[in-house]
This record gives sequence, structure tokens and C-alpha cells, in this order.
Amino acid sequence: MGAALRVAEETLTARISARLTVESTERIVALVAGAAQEDDAVTGEGGGGDGDGLPVLRKIKEAPGNVSLETMLTEIHKLLAVRAVRLPADLFADVAPKVVAGWRARAAVESPSHLRTHPLPLRVTLLAALLYEREREITDTLVELLISTVHRIGARAEKRVTEQLVNAFKKVSGKENILFKLAEASLCEPEGTVREVVYPAVSGGEQTLRELVHEFKTRGPVYRRTVQTTLKASYTNHYRRGLIRLLDVLEFRSSNHTHQPVIEALALVARYAAAGNTTYYPLGETVPVHKAMGGDWAEVVHRTDKRGRPRVVRMVYEVVAFQALRDQLKCKEIWVIGADRWRNPDADLPPDFSERREENYRELRKPLDPQVFIDELREQMTTELALLDDRLPKLSWLDIAERKSGAIRLTPAEAQPEPRNLRRIKGEVQRRWGIVPLIDILKEAVLRTGCLDAVTPVSGGGSLPADDLAERLLLVIYAYGTNTGIKAVSSGGHGHSEDELRYVRSRYLSAEAARAIAVQIANATFAARSTQLWGQGSTAVASDSTHVRAWDQNLFTEWHSRYGGRGVLIYWHMEKKSLAIHSQLINCTASEVAAMVEGAMRHGTTMDVQANYTDSHGQSEIGFGITRLLNFDRLPRIKPINKVKLYRPVAGASRTPTHGSPRR
Repeated sequence: MGAALRVAEETLTARISARLTVESTERIVALVAGAAQEDDAVTGEGGGGDGDGLPVLRKIKEAPGNVSLETMLTEIHKLLAVRAVRLPADLFADVAPKVVAGWRARAAVESPSHLRTHPLPLRVTLLAALLYEREREITDTLVELLISTVHRIGARAEKRVTEQLVNAFKKVSGKENILFKLAEASLCEPEGTVREVVYPAVSGGEQTLRELVHEFKTRGPVYRRTVQTTLKASYTNHYRRGLIRLLDVLEFRSSNHTHQPVIEALALVARYAAAGNTTYYPLGETVPVHKAMGGDWAEVVHRTDKRGRPRVVRMVYEVVAFQALRDQLKCKEIWVIGADRWRNPDADLPPDFSERREENYRELRKPLDPQVFIDELREQMTTELALLDDRLPKLSWLDIAERKSGAIRLTPAEAQPEPRNLRRIKGEVQRRWGIVPLIDILKEAVLRTGCLDAVTPVSGGGSLPADDLAERLLLVIYAYGTNTGIKAVSSGGHGHSEDELRYVRSRYLSAEAARAIAVQIANATFAARSTQLWGQGSTAVASDSTHVRAWDQNLFTEWHSRYGGRGVLIYWHMEKKSLAIHSQLINCTASEVAAMVEGAMRHGTTMDVQANYTDSHGQSEIGFGITRLLNFDRLPRIKPINKVKLYRPVAGASRTPTHGSPRR
């Protein structure tokens, strides 16, 4: 078996390496050249070093830093270094993505000296796979940096202006009384002067009226214009350099004609990027108009010059163009060539979807005729709304009445009595086993499930003894799972050094391996449960996120307004018996609705998920539609229940049910 796999790998790598030009092969080989070549090499010339004296391969492997102009420029530099190798676009067109990912992982963990020992076809293929994958990842990173940077410019401008206005602003109270006194004084002495009649009528006199005028001016349009001016200054003086360079390395496209003006606006921005201090675009230039130029920005983008001619302010137009780009990227109306996450959304559909439409619809258990689907849904909505209308008045814990705070009011649930034998069971467990260390529980789970058997090295065959590998994997999993860290765990009296643990971490414990271990433990738990003790298995899960603090140097790290502080979110899917069947890392600003659907679809365990409980952040109208198509129920706990609207199944149907208040 091993010999056959080696022969297949040699054949495939020979075919892949033959597709490369001589120039590309030389550039790839130079990435792992010796120290002598690295000293003389130059980035973009196929060499092994860059202007900082650091090997290009090491820089390409590095993870991005925090959201900043420096990180953006560094990632652009890495992308240009990868593109300098000039890999053919179809190099891995006929190779399975899993195979390419395996080659990439192998090249990522092996040192240059190890890579140099491989035969040339294998060495070139491994490095080409690494460059191919990293090019897409770096492109995704640059798009995320663009989105975060544009958001940061606006957020910081608003914060700065707000602080300035709060410091300079004294709110005037009793405006109605002031208006009444002014009107009364004016009517009593219509012939008098303002200073003699109006000022004395107000407590505080002229100063109070000045503060009142200042309050009006610092709200509404004036505030927005101040924010826009501050935003423009921040963009021009600092962030513009990085964002303009992004236009040189990223290619934006849109399949929707509605958003083509934004693409054309970016082309205009790039064309005049080096125009110096030119305030306006030339009179003969065609300036694309898009939706973001309207509203509050209209007065700032358009200005009349000294000769009375309407002009477009160049720097403000650039700011508006980048804001429009950010908005359309987030909803994938605009996508990026060469990206993975931000690729053309049309590529997400199976290429043979139309040809296999009947089979696909049969798998989804949905009719081919959309009218049949609509009629079935409408009938179900009518039935369920009638049941809701009939049963709501009969619920003792629910009160519906017209009130300012909201029509729906729930009675707090009473505390459930504690099971009679629970304390006795806890006492017996404590007496018999005491406090069991977590590492022992982890070891027992591994021994009972054999979940480590599926862990294989990312770089091919391994030479570690099975017992040593298992012990080191246990220690590494414990180090990461408890956030203790490898360095602290290595100081224990187990005989494994920090270097040995880090070696196992990089060569064996990949994200896929960790996910496979978790799935196997979950499946073994389901199989071992006694129905007499635990009851029948559930088909429902609950999902929610946990905020975890993270270093600012992490690109994923964001400020979370609800939790406070900077960090990331771990989104969990928990089975009824408190067993996690899926977890994923998401940004603080990411959609929990998408994370919920992802976990319910791709948990990988033997559990048949038919329902998913979420909180208010895990539900949306689009989410309800997606889960309906995927044949599982979304069961949200909606906090603002009094503001929820129930759609009528048929247009023109009565808005008032038989019982209670009108449906909102």
C-alpha cells in the first residue's frame, strides 16, 4: 500500500512540476536555497531574501498582524512576492483540493533544509502548493484588512468628533419654557428691541440663547459634515497610501450591473492616484455616480469652484468609493479575483447544478415547481397562525394586553424542585473518586475511543513511537484546551520537552485532526449512553457564542460592544445533554446566523439535527428561509418579542386575530 502511494505521488508530482516554466521552477527552488544565495537574492527576482534580510519563504508563511497600515503594506509585499513566482493559473486544476491542502501543510512545517533533500519534482510541487494556497489566503486577508480599515476610519472619526462636541457642548434644558417665555415677551412688547425684550425673558439671558443655538448646530447635518471632514483628513493623511496600493494588487469584479459604477469609480481613483494635490477631477473627466455619493455625502462630494462650476472633490470621492466598496464586499455583490472566501459567489454553486436539478431538489425534499412550494408554505403559515391565535389566550404564563412597554408580558418561571437523589449521587461520586484531574479524564476518553488513531503526520510517514506520540498529543491538547500553554505544560514531570511538544503540535495536530478527534469522542459518547439512565437521544441542539480575549496582534481580534474588550468569538453547538458537537472561530462582527447554519450542517457527528435553539443574535428572516430549505427548525429565543412582525400568508388578509392584540 505504501509503495503504491509513493509511486502515485511521484507520478503526480512529476506531472505538476512539468507544467511549470523554467523561470518559475528556478524561482521556487531559490526559495529554499542556502544562506549564500539568500544573502544575494532580491524579492521579486526569484531569490530567497527580501529587503529586510529575511527569507521570503519565512515571510510568506507568517500570519498577518493586527489591523493597521503596516500590516496592510506587509501583506501586499507578501502577495507580490508570491506572484513573482508566476505560477500557472491552472497548475492544480485537475488535482483534488484535499491533496493540494496536504502538500501545502507538508511544505509549511518542513524546514528549508528538509525541503532541499526531496527530489526536484516533489520539492517544486510542495512549494508550489504552498504558494498557491497562500496567494488565496493573503488575498482574503487583504480584503478583510480593507473592510476593517474603512470601518475603522469612519468609527474613529465619529468618536473623535463626538468627544470634541461633548466637551464643547452644554445641553440646554427646558426648551419649551424658553419658547413660551420668548413668545409671551414678544407679544407683550412687539415694538421693543431684542436686547431689551427677548434677552431678559430667558433665564441666563444672551448666554442661554447662544448655548441653544450651539446645541442645534452641533446636531444633525452639521455633526455629519464634521465627521465627514475628520474622516477625509484621517484617510488622506494616513490610510490612503495603503488603500491605494490595494487597488494595484487586487482586482474587483461584480456580476451585477447595478454595482458597476462602484467598479468604475475604483478605476477612476486608481487612475488619478498619483495626481498630487489636485483638488478636483478634471472638467472633461467622466465621474461614475453611485448610491454612496448621495445622502449626507452629496454636499461634501460636490462643490462649486471659484468660477461657479460644479466639481467633484477628489479626496472625498475616494473616501466614498472605498465605503461603497466595503458595503458591497460584505454582501458579495463585489468579489475579488484570486480570493477564496471573497471569490465570485457564482462559484459556490455546483457546476452541474442545472443538469442535476431533479436530484438536488429530491435530496432537499422540495418540489421543482416554485408555486407548489409557495402554496405548501402558505397553507402551513395559515394553520400555524390559527393555532397560535387559538392557544395564546389559554396560556397561564402569558398576558397579552395593550400597554406602552409592549403587548406581550411573560410570567417568570418558577424554580424547579431539585431531584431527591441528586445530592446523594454527588456525595457518592465525591466519596468514591474524589476530584479527578482533567488530564486523567482526557486520557480515559482517548483510551476508550481510540480517537488518536486517526491522527497522521502532515508531512508523510512519522517515526515517533505510538506511546510517545499519544502522550505528547495529550499534553498538547491539554495545553491548548485549558489555555495553559505548551511552555507551562512542558515544565511538568512527564519527560517531554517543549521542543518535542511543539514538534508534535506542528506536524500532527492540525485543525482537521482536532476536529476529527472531537467528532469521534462525540460519536463514542452517543453510542455509550444508556437510554434507561439518559433517556432517548435528542434531535435538537442549542448554539451560542463565547467571547474569548485575544492579543491585538491577531487579525481576527476585534472590539466587541456587547461583551466589552477585544477578542474573538467561539460559536458552539451543544446537544441537550451538554455535549458539544461543533465549534468554530468567528469574528466579533461575524453573523451568528451563518455560524449557526454552518454548525448544524457540518458538525460531522452521527446526531441527526432537526432543530436548533438560538438567542436573538442567531436569528433573522434570511436565516429562517435557509433553515426551511435545509429541513431543520430554527427555534430562537427572541428578546425584543414585542417588536417582531408576523407576516400574513396572503396579501390583504385581516391584521387582527380573533383573540388578543393585532399582529405586529
